[in-house]
Formats: sequence, structure tokens, C-alpha cells
Amino acid sequence: MTNIAVLIEQNRGDTPLVRKKTRAVKAGNLIIGGGFPISVQTMWKQRLSADSLGGVLDSLADLNRRGCDIVRFAVPDLESADLLGALARESTVPLVADVHFDYRIALRCLDHPIAKVRINPGNIGAEWKAREILSKARESGISVRIGINSGSLPKNLDGETDRAGAMVKAAESEMELLERLGFHEVVFSLKSSTIETTVVANELFAGKYQYPLHIGITEAGPLIPGIVKSAIGVSTLLKAGIGDTIRISLTAPPLDEVAAGVEILKSLKERTNSVTVISCPRCGRSTFDVQSFLEQVVSDVQKIQKPLTVAVMGCPVNGPGEAKRAELGITGSGKMAIIFRDGTIVRRVPYESAVHAFCEEMEKICENI
Repeated sequence: MTNIAVLIEQNRGDTPLVRKKTRAVKAGNLIIGGGFPISVQTMWKQRLSADSLGGVLDSLADLNRRGCDIVRFAVPDLESADLLGALARESTVPLVADVHFDYRIALRCLDHPIAKVRINPGNIGAEWKAREILSKARESGISVRIGINSGSLPKNLDGETDRAGAMVKAAESEMELLERLGFHEVVFSLKSSTIETTVVANELFAGKYQYPLHIGITEAGPLIPGIVKSAIGVSTLLKAGIGDTIRISLTAPPLDEVAAGVEILKSLKERTNSVTVISCPRCGRSTFDVQSFLEQVVSDVQKIQKPLTVAVMGCPVNGPGEAKRAELGITGSGKMAIIFRDGTIVRRVPYESAVHAFCEEMEKICENI
């Protein structure tokens, strides 16, 4: 092969990923690692309160319908630990407690049926505190994520210029304790806000150990920059066979994080039970407002967990051609929206009826998949 051909072959999205072998770790009803499907995570963005739990449960169910497998909650105090415990008793989605600084909060979380607790050895304090957390987690049958962040390394490593290497050292120091305790229900993460540091740290770790890895670019930024950075970093690692669960960290709502994570997995053929949307960028020929239409149907589309391709096009130039390659397509011509199924026109409706008609046809197709 020429160099260009090699690059094309290496970056083909339709080539199944060959993943590195890792341990299987149980997190509630989810298995992370061990060759199980790569899961998508997000983090709840608000503080829990007693009167918000019902609404949070509804939101968790909606996140799950859109492809989210596990959700993490910040737990800054003992009251929050108990609220998360109450939520975990009702949620069908596995919930993770994210604890920093105070080991007693992590211990309280472990009194409840959470799926996993996340701690950062860089700020949890003395080794005996981590030992108490890990010992109780083992007794409770609850898994742990050891989260290593380049911005909050243990004091003895914080001055090292090789941040990726320092992150691996921080993980290794925790492994010594895990081995002494005989506790292996652990997921590791090694994250930085820079792509290169994150990729190198995970490559180094995955080359030596078989603990499952939670991957992502931490503090990636606002929606568009954050998705770009995350897509590059996460897909680079996944193509190298590294990563068992992903979180796209955005300054944006959890639904955006989930959507981005699902799209990354779909582009790598790691998720096929969801809708793929083909849509045109619009131009001066457009008679159909693609952007407005997509904004109105996106919620319905994202909830479908079946392999379906839809095409939303702005004019008849590309519309029929793209529709032939999709199970469902819609485009505009004059004052009418044209709906295709497998390339054949099935309906012509006024624009004001397009959303309703499109969703009807989508439901019909899904019933037969």
C-alpha cells in the first residue's frame, strides 16, 4: 500500500475496533471492560435536593433512552450522599458518587446501593483514608473508579514535567494498595484537558495493565470546541483498542454530552442500535428549513434505539439521492415537503405538517425493525 492508502485503511470508520483485553468490572447492572460494549456516561450538572429527586429520575430515564448507560453525581457533603442513595434506590440507571477531599463522604455513599464511587487519590488525603474506602467498597460489593487528573496529582508528583508519566505513577501507587487489599473491582481514568497528555497517559497505562479504562478529555470546553477535542482524543484511543467507557466533558447539558458520545461510538461502528442522521448544510437553493426541522424532531430521533438511517435535505438537488440510501428521507420542493421510504416517495405534505408526518413514518418503520 502507498502511505496514503495505509492512512485511509487505518482511519476507516467501518472497520470493527480490536479492543485490548481488560478485566470485567460490575457497576450496578452494567459491566465495564471484559469485552462488553463500550458504555456512554455523563455527569449530572445540578446539586441534588430532596424536592428535586422525582424530576431527576425522569431526566435519568430520558438520558437512558437517548443512549446513556451510567450517570455520575457530585457528592460534596453527607446530605448529598444520602440524597444520592435515595435516588439510587429508585433509578434503573446505574449511579456513580463523585467524591473529593473528605473520605467520610465516600464511606457514607457506600452505605447506599450506588453502582460505583469515584475518588481522586490526589485530593482524598492520607493512604489510610483511601484504604478505608476501598475496604468498605470490597465488603459492600461496590466498584470504584480511581480518577487521575493531570491538574490534581498527588503532591509528590505534582512538580513533574512529564504529566502523562506522572499520571501513570499516580495510578500505580494506588494499585499497590489495591493489590494489598486484594480488591480488583476498579476502573481507572487518566485524564487531562490536553489531547496529547490524555492519549499518551492512557497508552502507557493500557500497555502495562488490564484494568478497564474510563476515557475522555477533562474540562474539554464549550459545546463545539469540547466536542472537537473529545472526538479527536477519544477516537484516537478507541482506534488503538483503548477504552471501555467514555464521557464527553462539556460545558453543556448532559444530553449534549450523551449525544456526542453516542455519535463517536456510531462513527466507529461500536453502536448500531440508534438513528444515523444525514442532513445537508443548507444553501441558497433550500426551500425546506433543515435546521428548524431537525430541532423539532431531534428529541424523538435520539430516543430511538434501533438501526435506522434518516436523511433530511433542503432541496431536490441532493434530496432524492440521499433518500435512496436511507430508510426514511425528507426534502422540500416548492411549498411541499416530500417524504421518502427506501428512496420511494410515500407522502407529499405542506411544510406545517412535515414534523408530524415524518414522525408517523418513522414510527411505522421502527415497528417493523
